[in-house]
Amino acid sequence: MSASARVRADACPGVFATHDAADGPLARVRLPGGAITADRLRALADAADDLGDGALHLTSRGNIQLRGVTRPGLAARLTSAGLLPSPSHERVRNILASPLSDVAQELAAALDKALCTVPELAELPGRFLFALDGGEGDVAGEGADVCWRDGAVLLAGQDTGLRVPAEHAVDALISVARAFLRTRGTAWRVSELSDTKPLVGGIPGERTEPEVFATGPGLPIGPIGDAIAVAPVFGRLTSAQARAIARAGNAVVTPWRSILVRGPLEPDTGLVADPDAPSLGISACIGRPGCAKSLADVRADAARVGRAPRAHFAGCGRRCGKPAHEHVDVLATEDGYLVDGAFVPAGELAKALAEKGQQ
Repeated sequence: MSASARVRADACPGVFATHDAADGPLARVRLPGGAITADRLRALADAADDLGDGALHLTSRGNIQLRGVTRPGLAARLTSAGLLPSPSHERVRNILASPLSDVAQELAAALDKALCTVPELAELPGRFLFALDGGEGDVAGEGADVCWRDGAVLLAGQDTGLRVPAEHAVDALISVARAFLRTRGTAWRVSELSDTKPLVGGIPGERTEPEVFATGPGLPIGPIGDAIAVAPVFGRLTSAQARAIARAGNAVVTPWRSILVRGPLEPDTGLVADPDAPSLGISACIGRPGCAKSLADVRADAARVGRAPRAHFAGCGRRCGKPAHEHVDVLATEDGYLVDGAFVPAGELAKALAEKGQQ
């Protein structure tokens, strides 16, 4: 939908304004930079058990959703755990950060703190996304509205030529967000603006010729130094798995629906730690029965496929949760699927996707 055609406000869910899904209210909990302490992860696991469906659902922005929240008390629990530092800003604390970059993680925490102190930034659309990339090129490719990439300032993924050091990164990103609010009209994203130059025009820093930066892959699954990256199947982390991670220590939730665990993880958690596991190539929206708009139980169909190239299964044209990187588009229809636009019966998906992997 074009920005000029919109007649309603952005309605991204949060904790205070949930989304009414087919399986009950859905609450989205923002985790700036994806960082979460063991205590806060336990608090979310308890909330999922006591108030929701017993699981934490990872999102493509490194946040966590609780589904089926039919009992009251979530906001009070999360406030007590320190997960809602600013009720007025809770829907706009959308911040990605390179999981393995200490600089990016520290800047994410500082940006979150600064964001919550600027009253007008509570009016940002819930889809506006910040990113802090330590130079790896990982989160820079995730579709952020404004990204600081090891000194370079990017808007909607494009280098502006503006260079600011780490000590001024937070101020620069806050300035962009303020300028976006002044000029956005009905736009939700920077990519919808016809002219982005005013967003960076008044920011101090060095001006260079814009560059084309390569983007890198997401966090690799498996051991990484003293840590380990694991993935729950389809991004669904059970409360028991969340508590197992919490026993290992603090963690970082990534926009690739994986988790960087900072300590030794006990065996037999059911979390995927093998980089060659077939399930790592496939993502899917919640599908039926959780979503009334979905035309199929896409997760069940995806699970039957087995090994496949990077593919995203979507139950309807909204394609919720689709990854930012290149992937095979698998869209449910009334009587099968469209695989990159070509109709395929559900029973032939494995073959069709295998052929895609050979191309």
